[in-house]
Amino acid sequence: MKLRAGVVGLGKQALEDHIPGLQSSDGAELVAICDENPEIVREHQYQLRVNGYTDFHEMFRSEQLDLVIVTVPHHVGRAVIETAAEHRVHVLKEKPFATTLSEAQELAKLCGESGIQLMVTLQRRFNPIYTSFTQLADQIGTPFVVDAQYTLHIADPSEGWRGMTAKAGGGCIIDMGYHLIDMILWYFGLPDRILADLSVEARPDREYDAEDTALIHFGYDSGLYGSLLLSRFIGPKTEQIRLVGSRGIVHLERGRIRRLTNGGEAIESLSREQSWPSAATSQIDYFCRVIEGLRPNVSGPKENLAHMSFIAACYESAKTHAYINPKEML
Repeated sequence: MKLRAGVVGLGKQALEDHIPGLQSSDGAELVAICDENPEIVREHQYQLRVNGYTDFHEMFRSEQLDLVIVTVPHHVGRAVIETAAEHRVHVLKEKPFATTLSEAQELAKLCGESGIQLMVTLQRRFNPIYTSFTQLADQIGTPFVVDAQYTLHIADPSEGWRGMTAKAGGGCIIDMGYHLIDMILWYFGLPDRILADLSVEARPDREYDAEDTALIHFGYDSGLYGSLLLSRFIGPKTEQIRLVGSRGIVHLERGRIRRLTNGGEAIESLSREQSWPSAATSQIDYFCRVIEGLRPNVSGPKENLAHMSFIAACYESAKTHAYINPKEML
C-alpha cells in the first residue's frame, strides 16, 4: 500500500514540483493539503480530490498521515516539524532545514527523540546530471579551484517575507543558495575556512535586511579553494559549477554537464531534458524507502547541520570581516 501523504504550503514549489511528484509516485499518495489561504485550498482540493485544511494542526489531528511535505515560509517550518513529530509523521522539508544553526540542532534532537525521519528536499541529488559530477571529476587530475554561481533576477528583493531576516533567516545564502551549498558539501565536504561579503544595496530605494547578493570564498586544507556567487538580483538566471584540475575541467550547468580540456575544448557531454518532475518523484520515492528502512537518509537532520554551519559561518564572516571555520561552529 502507498504511504499517505499531506502537503503543508501550496506555493509554487508545492504546485509545480511536489504535488506532481506525488501524483507520479509509486510509494506515496496525496490525501490532504493545507494552506492558510482558504481560496487556494478550495481551488486545489477540488482539482486534486483530496481533503483541504487551513490549519495544519487540524490536518494532523484529522488525517492518518505517514508523511508530510512541508513547503512553508522559513519561519513557519519549525512549528510544522514540531507538530509532525508530536503525531509521529515523517517530514520531507523544503530547504532550508532551519533558520539558524541553533534551531537546526534543536530540531535534529527533536527528530531523534520522536523517532521520525526528516529529509530536506535537495532534488539535485536525484538528477543524473548532478550525480555524474564526481565520476567526471575523477578524470581531471588534481582539482585545485572551484568557481560556482547561482543568480537570478527578482525585481524587488524587499518584497514579501524573503526580504526580512527575522522570517527568512537571511537572504540569498540560506534560501536559493542552499542548493549550491549542498552541492559543494556533497562533492567536496565542509570547508576549513569561509570568507563572505554580503549586499543589501541592489535596491537602495527599498528597505530590507536579507542579503540580495553574496560573494563567498572557501578553502580546504588539502589545497582546494573556490568562490561562490549568489544573487537574487543579477540576471539572467544562471546556475553552474566549474571544477578545474591539473588535467581538465568539469563544467556543470542546469541540465548539462561537460568534461573539457584545460583549454576549454569539450571531451564529453551529458544533457537531460525535463528532469525536474522526475527528480521530484525520485526524491519522494526514495524518502518512502527511507521510512521503510530500505535506504539511508542522505539528507537528514545530522547531514544538514553541516549546511547550517556553512551558512552560519558566512553570516559571521560578513559581520567580522574575517575567515571563519564552519567546523568549529558545530
